[in-house]
Amino acid sequence: MFRAAIVVLLLAFPTTHAGEAPLKVLLVDGQNNHKWQVTSPLLKKALEECGRFVVDVATTPQDKAKMSEFKPEFGRYAAVVSNYNGEMWPQETCRALETYLSGGGGLVIVHAADNAFPKWLEYNRMIGVGGWGGRNEKSGPMIRWRDGQIVRDTTPGPGGGHGANHEYAIDTREPQHPIMAGLPARWMHTSDELYATLRGPAENLTVLATAFSDKAKGGTGEHEPVLMVIGYGKGRVFHTILGHDERSTKCVGFVCTLQRGTEWAATGKVTLPKPDNFPGPDQASVWNPR
Repeated sequence: MFRAAIVVLLLAFPTTHAGEAPLKVLLVDGQNNHKWQVTSPLLKKALEECGRFVVDVATTPQDKAKMSEFKPEFGRYAAVVSNYNGEMWPQETCRALETYLSGGGGLVIVHAADNAFPKWLEYNRMIGVGGWGGRNEKSGPMIRWRDGQIVRDTTPGPGGGHGANHEYAIDTREPQHPIMAGLPARWMHTSDELYATLRGPAENLTVLATAFSDKAKGGTGEHEPVLMVIGYGKGRVFHTILGHDERSTKCVGFVCTLQRGTEWAATGKVTLPKPDNFPGPDQASVWNPR
């Protein structure tokens, strides 16, 4: 549907808040059906390079028998970024995240993190919608954009799927939201998985942007949500389905929305500007980390 060239530019994301203490962020990883060892360092660098954040990393034990020792102190951080999809955390850790977020913390869900913990009810409420792991119509509706509005699709079926990796256009649906303010109405994303048929409680969920899941690429023929925000108690969640691999995490659009979404999750506001080489409707742009 779209013919796009990728523009590779050396991008220095603007450094802001000189003299102001950066926001402390915790990045959680350690298990994933994706190459978290590749994407986590890029997520950390993307957040720290803009000058707004300092990032600690909490990696789950590689020996699953030691998972009971995984007890990060969420309350020390302004936001938690999850790049995790794996074994269930200890009950104490799960409850700690619930308490942290409901009390006003921030959470960012990156790509396959929305596949995690299908049986953890509160996690599904946090992320709004998720995929795989046995999710189906009992998990909640699918969220689609049809005829200029959000539709909750209750059609029976499994939750989670995607077609072939490809570049695709992302359409802004909430241009007044702080995360999206000033971004183009349409912009091209580098080659990535386009998640579809995600299902869940979808409570207090706002879709910020969608992408058309083209049947020619093995998709659904629907406009699927790609960027979302969710309210959970007093807390804020930014959910991006983007970021499958190194190539997709180096999209300037991904980096910018990750930074802005993390700042919003942490503070409820966005001060980070749109970079000069943010992609437009016909060309993706690639971030070269400093």
